[in-house]
Amino acid sequence: MRVLHIITGLNVGGAEQQLRLLLRHLPVECEVVTLTDPGPVADGLAADGVRVIHLGMTGNRDLSALPRLTGLIRRGRYDVVHTHLYRACLYGRIAARLAGVRAVVATEHSLGDTQTEGRPLTAGVRALYLLGERLGRTTVAVSPAVAARLARWGVPEPRITVVPNGVDLARFAFDPAARHRARAELGLEEDAFVIGGIGRLVPGKRFDVLVHALAGLPADCRLLLVGGGPQEGALRRAAHRAGVADRVVFAGERPYLPDGSPGPGLPALASAMDVLAAPCPEEAFGLAVVEALAAGLPVRYTSCPALEDLPPEAAPDAVRIPCEPGAYARALAGVRAAGRRSARRRRGGPPLLRHPHRRPAPERLRGGARPPGPDPRTPAESRPVMTENHTRRHRGPRLTPPRALPPWSLVAAGVLAGGLLGGGYGVLRPAEYTATSYLVAVPGERSDAAGALGFAQAYGRIATQPAVLADAQGAAGVPVAALRAGVRTATSPDAPMVAVSATSPRPAEAAAMANAVAGALTRRADAARAGTRVTLVPFTRAVRPTEPSSASAGVTGLVGAAGGGLLGALALLVRPRRGPEAEGPRPAPVPGPAVADGARGRR
Repeated sequence: MRVLHIITGLNVGGAEQQLRLLLRHLPVECEVVTLTDPGPVADGLAADGVRVIHLGMTGNRDLSALPRLTGLIRRGRYDVVHTHLYRACLYGRIAARLAGVRAVVATEHSLGDTQTEGRPLTAGVRALYLLGERLGRTTVAVSPAVAARLARWGVPEPRITVVPNGVDLARFAFDPAARHRARAELGLEEDAFVIGGIGRLVPGKRFDVLVHALAGLPADCRLLLVGGGPQEGALRRAAHRAGVADRVVFAGERPYLPDGSPGPGLPALASAMDVLAAPCPEEAFGLAVVEALAAGLPVRYTSCPALEDLPPEAAPDAVRIPCEPGAYARALAGVRAAGRRSARRRRGGPPLLRHPHRRPAPERLRGGARPPGPDPRTPAESRPVMTENHTRRHRGPRLTPPRALPPWSLVAAGVLAGGLLGGGYGVLRPAEYTATSYLVAVPGERSDAAGALGFAQAYGRIATQPAVLADAQGAAGVPVAALRAGVRTATSPDAPMVAVSATSPRPAEAAAMANAVAGALTRRADAARAGTRVTLVPFTRAVRPTEPSSASAGVTGLVGAAGGGLLGALALLVRPRRGPEAEGPRPAPVPGPAVADGARGRR
């Protein structure tokens, strides 16, 4: 079996590290496509012998990536396509279906109640997600909380399966020597009480709560933040304002698995900590919390779906705390007062981690086709161990290809989807009204009609300049920005006339804007009349429009249906034909621009 994993990027992050850990244990031939950011995890995958292809996508709207990805999948003759993260799920599912692959699986790593991967869950984001989901076969949720969110969105429950993230217990086991080395490198005193925070430095993780909580803790307390991101500068400034800048250590991005990078990795830094604090109020799984428990650390957290619905004795050292600096300061002071964990007590994780899931993630993701006996390639002590957090009502992934849809269904689906989206846009978009005022350039003494025509075109060009709009804003009753956005001018090539048009959701405002700009332009022409010998006079004042100028919902629906039908027809044209005539020797995959092109992944 040949499997292609498609992921948005391969910088250091939970989903990216989980993909690398998963590929170490899947006994099938795997390759990886990263749409963007071939970061450190790509180098780690290459070190593991996995081929990584960088697609070179420049942004969310880089539609040119779709045919490149489709061609890559078709040439590779993959049996399964597995997508990770929002952008990769959207483009990867479409490309896989266009390439003729029906076994399409997606893992939902980061879906929260109000955002996903830091992106607000707007109506448009949800609509695109659901449209893409219908092209897949199974969606893997990393926790029951994510599965419940998907079900609430309308994803059928038989299409959802819960496979918790994996934790390598042997790698996260407490190591006193690693603790000493990590503290020495980071400049942390041996007797310091180290509070750890692990994750991307983004606003949603709320590490600012820990910075402010540190100000209320004793001077021997240190905050160790492991991760990188755009909020690092803001957190440093917050630490300076709180007077704790010398007690906060930014360790940067650290690998989960060894990849040749200098310095201690994440497991060693977990050994260097005395407690993990996770103030993020909205998590999809809570991987940092589970990894800290595997390292024997006490944990104070705000959200961790991996621990929901479990009895307290399953994770006795994990305590839920409100996302508030005072609450964290009190909780962390309590951990410090109780004394640091000894090496003896940190040797093993809590009960929930000491018992493997009955069906580990690699086995469940390959459809339950477990080979007889233990996998000789994977030592027992390094196999990923799953938490016991799963729900039985969600069935596992079924990779049996569904019955082929009739060819015309692509066109029908495109027409239906385009019509619905276009009609919805017409309904939701506010109606706009347009009013127009006309001015005429009249030649004076020692001037002629040609001169008036030239000055009319010149005045038409300067009508939307800041100076004219600033003069008009008082009479229009709207700011200059609204005039700049809503006013347009037009001139005739054979008549000395200027048309000033204004558009606004309010009819009276549209007329007032057009007349105000026309009046300001007339005053400017009067001030320059001695030099131009041309007078600009009103021809027709703008009146309040009675009908909207924007397209109706019916028109936008027809346009959307036509566009959707065209896309469906194009998809039908590129849809590969399956049959005996298409069979033949499997060609070697043609690589795109490769980040790393090592040996094949582990079989």
